[in-house]
Amino acid sequence: MSMNIFRLCGDMCHVFSIIVLLLRLRVARNAQGISLRTHELFLLVFLTRYTDLFTTFYSLYNSVMKVLYIASTSSIVYAIRLQEPICSTYDKAQDTFRHWEFAVAPCAVLAFLSHLISGGSLFSFVGMQEMLWTFSIYLESIAILPQLIVLQRFREVENLTGNYIFFMGAYRALYIVNWIFRAYYEPGYRHHYVVYFCGVLQTLLYADFFYYYLMSKRRGGKFSLPTASQQK
Repeated sequence: MSMNIFRLCGDMCHVFSIIVLLLRLRVARNAQGISLRTHELFLLVFLTRYTDLFTTFYSLYNSVMKVLYIASTSSIVYAIRLQEPICSTYDKAQDTFRHWEFAVAPCAVLAFLSHLISGGSLFSFVGMQEMLWTFSIYLESIAILPQLIVLQRFREVENLTGNYIFFMGAYRALYIVNWIFRAYYEPGYRHHYVVYFCGVLQTLLYADFFYYYLMSKRRGGKFSLPTASQQK
Protein backbone atom coordinates (compact mmCIF):
# COMPACT_ATOMS: atom_id res chain seq x y z
CA MET A 1 0.00 0.00 0.00
CA SER A 2 1.86 3.07 -1.27
CA MET A 3 1.76 6.58 0.11
CA ASN A 4 0.96 9.71 -1.86
CA ILE A 5 0.40 13.34 -0.92
CA PHE A 6 -3.41 13.08 -1.18
CA ARG A 7 -3.59 10.10 1.16
CA LEU A 8 -1.17 11.69 3.62
CA CYS A 9 -3.11 14.98 3.67
CA GLY A 10 -6.38 13.07 4.02
CA ASP A 11 -5.04 11.07 6.95
CA MET A 12 -3.72 14.22 8.63
CA CYS A 13 -7.11 15.93 8.21
CA HIS A 14 -8.77 12.88 9.76
CA VAL A 15 -6.35 12.78 12.70
CA PHE A 16 -6.64 16.54 13.21
CA SER A 17 -10.45 16.34 13.22
CA ILE A 18 -10.36 13.70 15.97
CA ILE A 19 -7.84 15.71 18.00
CA VAL A 20 -10.04 18.81 17.68
CA LEU A 21 -13.11 16.92 18.90
CA LEU A 22 -11.24 15.35 21.84
CA LEU A 23 -9.93 18.81 22.71
CA ARG A 24 -13.45 20.20 22.46
CA LEU A 25 -14.76 17.57 24.91
CA ARG A 26 -11.88 17.94 27.37
CA VAL A 27 -11.78 21.74 27.41
CA ALA A 28 -15.49 22.57 27.26
CA ARG A 29 -16.38 19.59 29.48
CA ASN A 30 -19.70 19.19 27.70
CA ALA A 31 -21.17 17.33 24.74
CA GLN A 32 -23.65 19.93 23.57
CA GLY A 33 -24.03 19.83 19.80
CA ILE A 34 -22.17 16.49 19.53
CA SER A 35 -23.88 13.36 18.20
CA LEU A 36 -23.09 10.17 20.10
CA ARG A 37 -24.81 8.19 17.36
CA THR A 38 -22.46 9.44 14.66
CA HIS A 39 -19.46 8.30 16.68
CA GLU A 40 -21.02 4.94 17.43
CA LEU A 41 -21.40 4.52 13.67
CA PHE A 42 -17.79 5.56 13.02
CA LEU A 43 -16.58 3.12 15.68
CA LEU A 44 -18.53 0.34 13.97
CA VAL A 45 -17.00 1.43 10.64
CA PHE A 46 -13.47 1.10 11.99
CA LEU A 47 -14.09 -2.19 13.81
CA THR A 48 -15.53 -3.84 10.70
CA ARG A 49 -13.01 -2.33 8.27
CA TYR A 50 -9.85 -3.15 10.19
CA THR A 51 -10.44 -6.85 10.84
CA ASP A 52 -7.11 -7.41 9.07
CA LEU A 53 -5.24 -5.60 11.84
CA PHE A 54 -4.06 -8.85 13.42
CA THR A 55 -3.81 -10.93 10.25
CA THR A 56 -2.03 -8.76 7.67
CA PHE A 57 0.84 -6.34 8.20
CA TYR A 58 1.13 -3.60 5.56
CA SER A 59 3.31 -1.06 7.32
CA LEU A 60 3.89 0.44 10.77
CA TYR A 61 2.16 3.63 9.62
CA ASN A 62 -0.91 1.68 8.49
CA SER A 63 -1.17 -0.28 11.74
CA VAL A 64 -0.67 2.78 13.94
CA MET A 65 -3.38 4.72 12.10
CA LYS A 66 -5.87 1.86 12.43
CA VAL A 67 -5.27 1.54 16.17
CA LEU A 68 -5.45 5.33 16.54
CA TYR A 69 -8.83 5.55 14.82
CA ILE A 70 -10.33 2.74 16.89
CA ALA A 71 -8.89 3.96 20.22
CA SER A 72 -9.73 7.64 19.73
CA THR A 73 -13.28 6.97 18.55
CA SER A 74 -13.81 4.57 21.46
CA SER A 75 -12.60 7.34 23.78
CA ILE A 76 -15.12 9.78 22.30
CA VAL A 77 -18.00 7.30 22.69
CA TYR A 78 -16.93 6.52 26.27
CA ALA A 79 -16.70 10.20 27.21
CA ILE A 80 -20.16 11.05 25.85
CA ARG A 81 -21.78 7.94 27.32
CA LEU A 82 -20.12 7.58 30.72
CA GLN A 83 -17.65 10.31 31.67
CA GLU A 84 -18.89 13.05 33.98
CA PRO A 85 -19.59 15.89 33.58
CA ILE A 86 -19.56 15.37 29.80
CA CYS A 87 -22.22 12.66 29.69
CA SER A 88 -24.66 14.75 31.74
CA THR A 89 -24.60 17.48 29.08
CA TYR A 90 -25.32 15.13 26.17
CA ASP A 91 -28.79 15.96 24.83
CA LYS A 92 -30.48 12.74 23.73
CA ALA A 93 -33.57 14.66 22.72
CA GLN A 94 -31.63 16.33 19.89
CA ASP A 95 -29.74 13.21 18.80
CA THR A 96 -32.70 11.14 17.62
CA PHE A 97 -31.64 9.69 14.26
CA ARG A 98 -32.45 5.97 14.46
CA HIS A 99 -29.02 4.84 13.35
CA TRP A 100 -29.45 1.11 13.89
CA GLU A 101 -32.64 0.94 11.83
CA PHE A 102 -31.86 3.51 9.13
CA ALA A 103 -28.08 3.25 8.79
CA VAL A 104 -26.63 -0.02 10.13
CA ALA A 105 -29.39 -2.39 8.99
CA PRO A 106 -29.74 -1.09 5.40
CA CYS A 107 -25.95 -1.01 4.94
CA ALA A 108 -25.65 -4.56 6.27
CA VAL A 109 -28.30 -5.80 3.82
CA LEU A 110 -26.67 -3.89 0.95
CA ALA A 111 -23.22 -5.29 1.81
CA PHE A 112 -24.62 -8.83 1.99
CA LEU A 113 -26.34 -8.51 -1.40
CA SER A 114 -23.27 -6.87 -2.97
CA HIS A 115 -21.11 -9.69 -1.66
CA LEU A 116 -23.43 -12.35 -3.09
CA ILE A 117 -23.69 -10.63 -6.49
CA SER A 118 -19.91 -10.32 -6.73
CA GLY A 119 -19.56 -14.06 -6.04
CA GLY A 120 -17.89 -13.65 -2.65
CA SER A 121 -17.75 -16.55 -0.21
CA LEU A 122 -19.90 -16.55 2.92
CA PHE A 123 -18.11 -19.48 4.55
CA SER A 124 -14.50 -18.35 4.63
CA PHE A 125 -12.69 -15.89 6.88
CA VAL A 126 -11.44 -13.89 3.90
CA GLY A 127 -14.95 -13.77 2.44
CA MET A 128 -16.34 -12.45 5.73
CA GLN A 129 -13.57 -9.85 5.88
CA GLU A 130 -14.46 -8.66 2.38
CA MET A 131 -18.15 -8.38 3.26
CA LEU A 132 -17.41 -6.48 6.48
CA TRP A 133 -15.09 -4.14 4.54
CA THR A 134 -17.87 -3.46 2.03
CA PHE A 135 -20.30 -2.84 4.89
CA SER A 136 -17.89 -0.31 6.42
CA ILE A 137 -17.64 1.58 3.11
CA TYR A 138 -21.42 1.87 2.84
CA LEU A 139 -21.84 2.82 6.49
CA GLU A 140 -19.12 5.47 6.51
CA SER A 141 -20.81 7.29 3.63
CA ILE A 142 -23.79 8.16 5.86
CA ALA A 143 -22.27 8.03 9.37
CA ILE A 144 -22.09 11.82 9.63
CA LEU A 145 -25.87 12.20 9.14
CA PRO A 146 -26.83 12.15 12.86
CA GLN A 147 -24.21 14.84 13.56
CA LEU A 148 -25.47 17.09 10.78
CA ILE A 149 -29.04 16.70 12.04
CA VAL A 150 -27.96 17.65 15.58
CA LEU A 151 -26.18 20.75 14.29
CA GLN A 152 -29.25 21.76 12.29
CA ARG A 153 -31.31 21.58 15.48
CA PHE A 154 -28.81 23.52 17.59
CA ARG A 155 -28.15 25.96 14.70
CA GLU A 156 -25.27 27.81 16.40
CA VAL A 157 -22.09 25.78 15.93
CA GLU A 158 -19.15 26.12 18.30
CA ASN A 159 -15.83 26.91 16.67
CA LEU A 160 -14.11 23.62 17.57
CA THR A 161 -17.15 21.57 16.56
CA GLY A 162 -17.25 23.35 13.20
CA ASN A 163 -13.53 22.74 12.65
CA TYR A 164 -13.95 19.06 13.51
CA ILE A 165 -16.67 18.54 10.89
CA PHE A 166 -14.83 20.62 8.27
CA PHE A 167 -11.69 18.49 8.55
CA MET A 168 -13.75 15.28 8.49
CA GLY A 169 -15.23 16.40 5.18
CA ALA A 170 -11.83 17.45 3.85
CA TYR A 171 -10.43 14.02 4.75
CA ARG A 172 -13.03 12.24 2.63
CA ALA A 173 -12.67 14.64 -0.32
CA LEU A 174 -8.88 14.12 -0.34
CA TYR A 175 -9.33 10.36 -0.17
CA ILE A 176 -11.43 10.40 -3.33
CA VAL A 177 -8.50 12.05 -5.14
CA ASN A 178 -6.16 9.50 -3.50
CA TRP A 179 -8.18 6.55 -4.85
CA ILE A 180 -8.23 7.97 -8.37
CA PHE A 181 -4.52 8.80 -8.24
CA ARG A 182 -3.67 5.26 -7.09
CA ALA A 183 -5.79 3.70 -9.83
CA TYR A 184 -3.72 5.50 -12.49
CA TYR A 185 -0.27 5.41 -10.92
CA GLU A 186 -0.07 2.44 -8.53
CA PRO A 187 0.54 -0.93 -10.19
CA GLY A 188 -2.19 -3.45 -9.39
CA TYR A 189 -4.61 -0.89 -7.94
CA ARG A 190 -7.88 -0.65 -9.88
CA HIS A 191 -10.82 1.72 -10.00
CA HIS A 192 -13.40 0.81 -7.35
CA TYR A 193 -16.62 2.52 -8.39
CA VAL A 194 -18.59 1.55 -5.28
CA VAL A 195 -15.91 3.26 -3.18
CA TYR A 196 -16.02 6.30 -5.47
CA PHE A 197 -19.81 6.52 -5.20
CA CYS A 198 -19.80 6.23 -1.41
CA GLY A 199 -16.97 8.76 -1.12
CA VAL A 200 -18.79 11.28 -3.31
CA LEU A 201 -22.04 10.72 -1.40
CA GLN A 202 -20.28 11.30 1.91
CA THR A 203 -18.62 14.47 0.59
CA LEU A 204 -21.92 15.80 -0.77
CA LEU A 205 -23.50 15.44 2.66
CA TYR A 206 -20.96 17.99 3.87
CA ALA A 207 -21.56 20.44 0.99
CA ASP A 208 -24.16 22.61 2.73
CA PHE A 209 -22.08 22.67 5.91
CA PHE A 210 -18.94 23.64 3.94
CA TYR A 211 -20.72 26.59 2.39
CA TYR A 212 -21.89 28.09 5.68
CA TYR A 213 -18.60 27.24 7.41
CA LEU A 214 -16.55 29.10 4.80
CA MET A 215 -19.00 32.02 4.79
CA SER A 216 -18.70 32.35 8.58
CA LYS A 217 -14.89 32.30 8.34
CA ARG A 218 -14.96 35.03 5.71
CA ARG A 219 -17.29 37.22 7.78
CA GLY A 220 -15.44 36.46 11.01
CA GLY A 221 -18.65 36.12 13.01
CA LYS A 222 -20.39 33.26 14.79
CA PHE A 223 -21.11 30.15 12.77
CA SER A 224 -24.85 29.51 12.58
CA LEU A 225 -26.77 27.20 10.30
CA PRO A 226 -30.01 28.55 8.81
CA THR A 227 -33.41 27.07 9.56
CA ALA A 228 -35.30 25.21 6.85
CA SER A 229 -37.45 28.30 6.20
CA GLN A 230 -34.36 30.51 5.76
CA GLN A 231 -32.94 28.14 3.12
CA LYS A 232 -36.02 28.46 0.90
